[in-house]
Amino acid sequence: MNDKVKAAVLSIGSNTVLTFGKLAVGLSINSVSVISEAFHSGLDLAASLIAFAAVRESSKPADERHHYGHGKIENLSSIVEALMIVAAGVIIILNALPRLKGGGEMHSPGLGAAVMAVSAAVNILVSKRLLKVARETDSPALAADGWHLLTDVYTSLGVFVGMGAIYLTGYKIIDPIIAMLVALLIFKAAYDLIRDSIFSILDFGLPGEEESIILSVLKKYSGEYVEFHNLRTRKSGSDRYIDLHLVVPKDKDIKTVHALCDRIEEEMRGSLAGLHVLIHIEPCGGLCEDLAGRDGNNMLGQCPECEKKFGVKDKK
Repeated sequence: MNDKVKAAVLSIGSNTVLTFGKLAVGLSINSVSVISEAFHSGLDLAASLIAFAAVRESSKPADERHHYGHGKIENLSSIVEALMIVAAGVIIILNALPRLKGGGEMHSPGLGAAVMAVSAAVNILVSKRLLKVARETDSPALAADGWHLLTDVYTSLGVFVGMGAIYLTGYKIIDPIIAMLVALLIFKAAYDLIRDSIFSILDFGLPGEEESIILSVLKKYSGEYVEFHNLRTRKSGSDRYIDLHLVVPKDKDIKTVHALCDRIEEEMRGSLAGLHVLIHIEPCGGLCEDLAGRDGNNMLGQCPECEKKFGVKDKK
């Protein structure tokens, strides 16, 4: 198993134990907030199973039906996980509303506080591991799973505080109020996951800092070409795709141009993980004056400068 799969398996194991532990305690003490946390962990367990399947499938190489690989499976799994979280939030609210009117008696809030403390501690450790592997492998599925668990840490701590407040004050209404606050935090996490995953599925460009890296590599080699344009970027799972048009003097040797593209691509791939680069070569064709105004990317200006720089005269 690779690191991504191992992290997903760890998440499945921890969520299984926490889900059944919270549910058993919540039912035994009749606490809607603890039961709501069991629902939350149950959804985390389902999300972990989805993440496990996603990282296994997304690691498969490109094939005849998926020419660009399987990376978007991870983005799709993040959306599914988020929708499941929304469902959990709705269930929590539906269970909490009747308790606002004073329905139901809760027993042993101390036991509820203890299981929440254990849950928070376990999820802190597991979420840190998931987010670390997600950063190292740039995995949307593991990142979504890690943030799920981190949200569970905050909600568990909230329920822990609520159990303490009930123990000290005797006000049972604190229980459903905390459950509804848990639901609101869950909705916020779901919104963030859906937004980020939809951006990837709709082929939004790479983040500004990553495009800056690409531009810096192109600028480094600007003395060997006329200009570039039609730079496009997108992301699929942990894979990044770049394509652009590179304009070179029309009389430049094809081997020299090919070697230039190889150097540019190699340096870009060394700067950004999972990068796929496609460069389309165009001859200058004596259009340097026109190119000077296109996208602001012309490095040379006019043909006399092209002649000075490359020793090649483009004739119109």
